[in-house]
Formats: sequence, structure tokens, C-alpha cells
Amino acid sequence: MCGIIGYSGICSVMPKIVNGLSALEYRGYDSAGVAFFEGDRIRTVKSAGRIENLKAALGDLCENENIKCGIGHTRWATHGEPSSRNSHPHGTERVMIVHNGIIENFVELKAFLADKGYSFESETDTEAAAKLIDFFYGESKNAVDAIQRARAMLRGSYAVCALFSGEPNRIYGFRKDNPLLAAPHEDGNFFASDISAVLAHTRRFRRLEENEIAVLDSKNITVLGADGCSVECVFETESRTQDSLEKCGFEHFMLKEIAEEPRVINQTIKSVIKDGLPCFDQGLFVGAEKIHIVACGTAMHAGMLGKYVIERLSGIPVFVELASEFRYRNPILGKGDIVVLISQSGETADTLAALRLAKAEGARTLGIVNVVGSAVAREADNVIYTNAGTEVAVASTKAYSVQLAVLFLLAVDLGHKSGKLEDSAAKAYVEALLKIPDAVEKMFAKKDDCSAIAQKYTNSKSIFFMGRGVDYALSMEAALKMKEVSYIHCEGIAAGEMKHGTISLISEGVPVFVFATDNRLFEKTVSNIKEVRARGARVVLVCNEKMDVPEGIADDIIRIPETEELFATLVAAVPAQLLAYYMSCHLGLDVDKPRNLAKSVTVE
Repeated sequence: MCGIIGYSGICSVMPKIVNGLSALEYRGYDSAGVAFFEGDRIRTVKSAGRIENLKAALGDLCENENIKCGIGHTRWATHGEPSSRNSHPHGTERVMIVHNGIIENFVELKAFLADKGYSFESETDTEAAAKLIDFFYGESKNAVDAIQRARAMLRGSYAVCALFSGEPNRIYGFRKDNPLLAAPHEDGNFFASDISAVLAHTRRFRRLEENEIAVLDSKNITVLGADGCSVECVFETESRTQDSLEKCGFEHFMLKEIAEEPRVINQTIKSVIKDGLPCFDQGLFVGAEKIHIVACGTAMHAGMLGKYVIERLSGIPVFVELASEFRYRNPILGKGDIVVLISQSGETADTLAALRLAKAEGARTLGIVNVVGSAVAREADNVIYTNAGTEVAVASTKAYSVQLAVLFLLAVDLGHKSGKLEDSAAKAYVEALLKIPDAVEKMFAKKDDCSAIAQKYTNSKSIFFMGRGVDYALSMEAALKMKEVSYIHCEGIAAGEMKHGTISLISEGVPVFVFATDNRLFEKTVSNIKEVRARGARVVLVCNEKMDVPEGIADDIIRIPETEELFATLVAAVPAQLLAYYMSCHLGLDVDKPRNLAKSVTVE
């Protein structure tokens, strides 16, 4: 959430900042702003709403060739409403900053600064951080010293880029918990919260560590350690290219990313198979007595499905928990426990905090992430990388699918190593997983059917999703996906629980979307469908293509290609995603950038 870009070089800064902010739109934002040098003076332009509003506010400045150093920010509101007043950058005439994260002790910092004569124009925590740096800069006239002294007082998470009026054409950057990169280019140098912001210019970058301060100007990037001395600046090279950020003929990124699922699932599965079996770290799960899967949102729903399959194939107890709750309930972790952290970005604040707690308690940790070198990947004892590639749409689709693929392969691996699955059985499951991409491709080909079904329910006030077992877990994700992009109230429930309260909300015309891929439970699910139909519900049923469905049980039926029943939810996820996508399209909403949401949630 939020995005940062900074540039100092020989070219006009505004096109680079505006384009960089546009590349970061997927992270979620509600306002944007820039700060830049006009001579020795720092000037700011800010606007609520989309980047187009910022471009309009900048006017002729967008083409000003004399402005060659500046910082930009897209804000996702945490303190204070979305407005120009609360937009970043924040600061004073001599210090201006942009900030991702949260300053937890901003109230006491404001009180400290008020005693020093400072006043505040915004409701943000960031303004307190900016003016704290300004206070120390006023005393020492040294930017590095001011940052170090201010950082000693800051509590919370942050990635910060700062301009100092006494040092035109130079930008300072530092971080704690939130990511910040320094990236070199022959025409100048960049800061960015995400490499996506600068892929149009460079694929080389250096991740800042938490005790470092980076300083860049038009020619150099210097990284200072905790002692203030220069440290070696070794650059990585990003494998992605600018093409991965293009829609490639699709109307929206969300549809493009659903269409990419067959390829990325196939890549993810094949990346961890050797001699027909999953090939993970042999020692990771040795002696594991319990597995805790900790994640947020969509990743947590993937964990719920993983729990069913891991327990079924390995017999190891699995507990799935929300990362935002995990560390506040004093979790009981045994020495033989494994804590699996799932995060698409690898920077999710609550998940990262849960990882650190698990390690402090002596548990072994495994990160399942999509971003190489991310915080979870670096700090976990072991890491498995998914192969989703860049996911631009805020609502996660292909990242969810590859998380499922990895969890299902882990289940096979655990079952095999525990002796519950013989070689032949484990290889048969792997073969079944290798057929999933073709089934997903066939499911995507039914997108027009999903569009037509979604069209019928655009006037709905609420939609209920239900299923049993693995289908309950999928129902939770389907409901989340629909509410994210359509803004319709949605609820995912266990079908057997419908009669325990939720059925009071079922009335004439209310849509109930039912997932029934577990053939063992189909008859019981049908009985639950009859309960809601008796109250006037309109039913959309997602089931296996060969299932014998009673006449009149559903208004619409979406049949998924026949596949191994244990993995069928990986295929059934596609119509869930397509229904949400087309609902948003039919309602005329911003599919890729839903209101109030952020792609990478880097605050608690």
C-alpha cells in the first residue's frame, strides 16, 4: 500500500515521477503528490483522487526541463481522510518527505514538537516524522545526523525519501519494515518502493537494509551503514521486464492475470518436481507435529484449502490463522511445530510480524512468497517461491492459484515422506496436478458463460457463497473476490451452517452461489440448496462436469472439467474469479483498482 518514487538526474523529473506513480497504482491509493527542487527551494504539488488529478494540478510543470530532482507518492489513507491537505509530501521549507507505513508514536512526537514551536496542518502521522527530522536538521545542519536522531525516536514502520533545502538535487532514503530500493541508471538514479516503478528505465536495484541510509544524486548512489560509513553497494537484476506490466490486449489486468493461470500453475508445479515427485527441503518437516499456516486475506483462504489437503494426505494437524490475530493471542508453539507464512508480496506487515514471533518462540518457519528477496523470503528459515509473475490487479487471482498449487504439492510431499503415500500414489497425485493447467484453460474458455450469469445479479444487495469441506474454503475466497471488485455485500459460509442463523437473510431472489466439487458431500450440499430454494433463493451451482444434478436444483450450473477431486477447487477458483470480474465490469467499476484497497498491505 502506498507508493514511492524519487529521481535525481539529467532529465526532466516530472515524467519519470508521474509514470512511476502510475506503475504503482496497483498498490492502492487515494491521493498523490510530488516534491521537487526549483533552484534551492522545495516546492510541492498534491491532489486527492487519481494520478490524473495530480497531472492536471501540475500543468506545465510536467514538461519543465529545468526540474531534475524530486520525489513522488501515492497515499492510502491511514491517518486523516483522503484529501490534498493530508496527501504526501509533508514537511517544512527545509525538509520534505514521503513515507510508506505508520508512525505509531506520532501523538507523543507531535506533543514533543509542539513544545518546540511546531504547528501541524494535516491529520497525518507522517507530518510528525517530517517535522521531527526538520527539528534535528535545524540543530545540526547535517541531513544524515538529523535522520539518525529522528529514527531513534520513531516507532512503527516506514520507508522514507527526504529532500533537504540545503542540498538541492540530492535525495535521502531509509526504511524499517517497509521496502525501499535504490536503482541506478545512466541518466540518473532512482528510489522506489517497488521495482515496478522504474522498470521502464532500469532493472538493476539495491535493497536498503534497516540500519542503512542511502543518498543519491544525478551521478551516484551512496549507502551508509549504522556507523555513517559507506558500505558496498552491490546491485541485483530484476528478472521481470516492462512488458509484464502491460495488458497485452486484455481490457483489464485482472482478466489477463486469470488467463495466465494455466501457464503460471504449470511453471510453479514443474519448478518443484524431480523424478515425478515433489522435491522440497528434505529436513524442513522432519519431526513436524503440528503445522500453523499464517496469512491474511486471499493467502489465508489458500491456507484453509491447504489445511484440508495436507491433513488428508499426511495426517499432520494443521491450524490456519489470520496473521493479524496470531501474535496477539500468545500462540502456543512447540519445538516440533512448523509455521508456514503465505504472502504474495512477502512484505505483508502482519504476516512479517507473525514470522518474527514464530522465530522468537523457536518454531521453524517456511515462507511461501512470490517476490524474490522480499522480507518474508529473507527472514524465514526456508522459502518456496511461487511463479505467478507480476500481478497488477489489486484483487489477487493467479497468485492465489499458485499458492494452492504449492500447498497441494506440499501435501503430497508430506504424505509421501510420512509413509502414508507410497511412491505410486504420490506420483499419481503429481500427475493429476500436472493436468490441472489444461483443466483451468478449459474453464477460462467458459468466460462468456460466467459473464452472462454475472449480468443477472448486478442488482443484488447481497450474495451468499456456500460449500462443504474444501468448497467452504473456496466459498470464503469467492465471497472475498466478489466483494473486493463489485462492492456488493458477500458472505462465504459452510453449507451446513446455513440453518444456524444465516438462513434468516435468505428471501425471494437472493442469490446463493454454491460450490460442490467434493463428490462425497454432494448429496448433503443438495439438501442445503433445497433449504435456500424453499425460501426463494436463486442458485448458481459450480460442480464437476459428470455430476448427476437433480432437475431444477439450480437456476444456473457451471460445470468444471473432470479432474482429481482433491484438487478440483484449483479449477473451480476460475469461475469464482470470472464471476467477480464480470460483475465489476457490468457495474461499470474500476476492476483493477477497487476503492479503498491496497495490493501490498505494509501496515497493521
